[in-house]
Amino acid sequence: PERRFNKLFVPKKLEAALPYASKPKDNVKRKKNKKGYLEKRAVVMDSAEKKKYAFLQALNTIRNEKVKIRKASKAQRKVDKERQSAFAEAAKAAARRANKKRQYRAEGKRDKAREVKRSRQDS
Repeated sequence: PERRFNKLFVPKKLEAALPYASKPKDNVKRKKNKKGYLEKRAVVMDSAEKKKYAFLQALNTIRNEKVKIRKASKAQRKVDKERQSAFAEAAKAAARRANKKRQYRAEGKRDKAREVKRSRQDS
């Protein structure tokens, strides 16, 4: 990534007092509007260059198609894996619930037995 800096702030009084004709604000505008010879000139390829360019385009097209297919299959695998993990998680949650229920039931029975034992000892 190209680093971008804030523009240099030159006060108007100082800018007016500068001894040369080209002011900083004029330079920026000139750079934007003016294109150099290299940007303007037309590039004409000979037949060998055209063939190379077409070959590279074809290669890139094939590569892009492969990448697209790979991404689609990866997304499908991800969906399948999420569905499978959700199913497994649901099964684990059901087992956890059943286990908790069994534990609470057993704890309730133990508490009940203690209560009965205490009531017998008290009376």
